[in-house]
Amino acid sequence: MESESEPYVRLSTLRQLHEVMADMNTARSLADTLQTVADGVVNGLGYELACVNLVRPDGDLVVAAFAGNPAAEALITGRVGSRDSWERRLSMGETWGDLVFIPHTEGWILDDDDVPQWYTDGPAPRFEDEWHPSDRLFAPMFTPGVGGGSCGELIGVLSVDRPRNGRRPGAWGREALQMYAFQAAIAISNARLRANMQRALVRLEREQQALRASEESFRQAFEYAPSGMAIAEMGGDQHGRILRTNDALCRLLGRPASAMRRYSFSDLVHPEDIGTLLRTSAEGGRAELRLGRRDGTYVWVSLRNSVVADAADGPRFLLTHVEDIEDRKRRELQLAHRASHDSLTGLPNSAELRARLSARLCQRPSHAALESIDAAYGHPAYDVNGHGFDFRPGSDAFDVAYDHHVHTVAPEGEQDDGTKGLAVLFCDLDGFKSINDRFGHNAGDAVLIEVARRLSRQVRDGDTVARLGGDEFVILADGLGRADAADLALRLRNEIIQPIRAEGRAVRVGASFGIGWAHCGMTADEVLKSADERMYVEKRSRPKQHRRAG
Repeated sequence: MESESEPYVRLSTLRQLHEVMADMNTARSLADTLQTVADGVVNGLGYELACVNLVRPDGDLVVAAFAGNPAAEALITGRVGSRDSWERRLSMGETWGDLVFIPHTEGWILDDDDVPQWYTDGPAPRFEDEWHPSDRLFAPMFTPGVGGGSCGELIGVLSVDRPRNGRRPGAWGREALQMYAFQAAIAISNARLRANMQRALVRLEREQQALRASEESFRQAFEYAPSGMAIAEMGGDQHGRILRTNDALCRLLGRPASAMRRYSFSDLVHPEDIGTLLRTSAEGGRAELRLGRRDGTYVWVSLRNSVVADAADGPRFLLTHVEDIEDRKRRELQLAHRASHDSLTGLPNSAELRARLSARLCQRPSHAALESIDAAYGHPAYDVNGHGFDFRPGSDAFDVAYDHHVHTVAPEGEQDDGTKGLAVLFCDLDGFKSINDRFGHNAGDAVLIEVARRLSRQVRDGDTVARLGGDEFVILADGLGRADAADLALRLRNEIIQPIRAEGRAVRVGASFGIGWAHCGMTADEVLKSADERMYVEKRSRPKQHRRAG
C-alpha cells in the first residue's frame, strides 16, 4: 500500500487493485472466488495475511480461504468459529466505517475464544500508528442492499493482518479495504448464485434424465406388456376417448391402433355391460365385462383403471389395464351352467326352475309390511269375508306392500276370461319306465334327450323348459290365457308321441300335462304342486291304453 503521507496514489497501484477485482469477479467457482478474494487482499491491498471467514447455513463462520502464509493456511483452513464469538468481535474495538479494528490493548481477551486465528509475538509499537502483531482488523461482508449500500445479510468477514509498511492503515487504506470488502461480497454472492444455478441445472438434468429413463421404462412396459394397455382422456368433452393402445390390446380386439383411436371403451363394450362400465371408478376401479372384436364377437376382459398426470399440474389421463379372462369366464359360466342345468338334457334343472319362478312372484308381506299397509290406510284392508287382508293382484293391499312390482296374475274360473298369466305346464311321460326296463337306461336317456329337444323346439323364445327330475318336465310360458295354455299342451303332447329312435329301434312314449297358474302370494313350490296335482287328475281321467300312443 502506498504511504499515507503521499498526496496521491500511483496509477500502477490502482491498476493492480482493478486487476484483482476483475479476477475476483471472473473466477469460475465459489471456491476459486473465495481464494481470489484472499489473494487480492495480499496482492492488491498490501497486507501480508488475509483470511476469508464464510457464514455457513447454520450461522457459524468457517475459514474458507487463506493467503500469505502456507503454514497458517494449513493450520486453520476449514476450521469453524461460532457466530456468538464473531458477534462479540464485531461489536467491540474501534469502528472505521464498516471496518472493525481491535487494538492489541483490547484484543488479548479474544485469545481464548473459538475463532480460528494465527498469532505471532512481537515487540511493543515504537510509535503511535505502528502495527502490533496482536492488532486485529476485520472487514464484514454483507449482501448488497437497496441502492448499493451494505445493509444486507452478513455473508462473511475478511480478516487482514501485518500491513507491509508496518503501519495501521490510514484513511485511504481503510476506504480501499472497505470498498474491496463490498466488491468481494458482490463477487461471493454472484459465485453462490452461479453455484446454486449450476447445482440446480445438474439436479434438473439428473431429474430430466431420470424422467426420460422413467418414460422410456413406461413406454417399454406399456408397449411390450403381455396384456392389453390403453391411455384415454380424462374429463372434458372427450372423456374416455382412447389416445393410445399397445399391441397386446390391438391383437386381443383384432383392431389396428389407428382404428382404436376412434373409439372410447363405451363404444366397444357389450350393450349389456355398459352399466358396469359406467359404474367403474376412474381411480382404482375394476370391472369384468365384454369388449367387441372387429369380427363382431365379444371377449370377456378385466379392466383396471388408474390415473396418471402428464406433469405436476398438467392434464390427467386414464390408464386402463385390459386382461383377457375369456377362458376363466368360460369356465365360470360352464360351472354356473352345470349348477343350474340338467347334465343329461341341458335343460334348466329343478333349482333353476324354482329360481326363475320365484323371481316372478312376490310373497306375502311380513308383519312389518302389514303394519305399513295399516298406516297407509288408517285401517286394515279386509278381504270380502272380513277375515284378513285382500292380497289378490291389483288390490290396494298388494299395491302398497309391493310398490313398483309388476304382479303376476292368473285367469279366474275354468273358462277363458281373457286374462293373460304365467302358465306352468307340468309334464309327466307315460310308458317311460317300460322302455327303461325293456331296453336299458341308455335307451331311456336317449328318449329323455329327444323329448327335451322337442319340447324346446315347440316353445317361444323367453319361455322356460326345465327337467324337474326323472321323466318330469315343466314349461313356464308367460302371457297365455287358458285356451292358449291348453293349445300349447296339446301341441307338446302331439310332438312327444311321435316315434323316437333309441338304441337302433323306434319307441313311443305318451305325456300327461297339468296346467297350473302362478300368481303373487304363492311360493314356487305351491305353484308346482298345483300343476302336478292337475297333471295327475288329467292322467287318471284318461283310459290307460290312451296314455301312451303306440
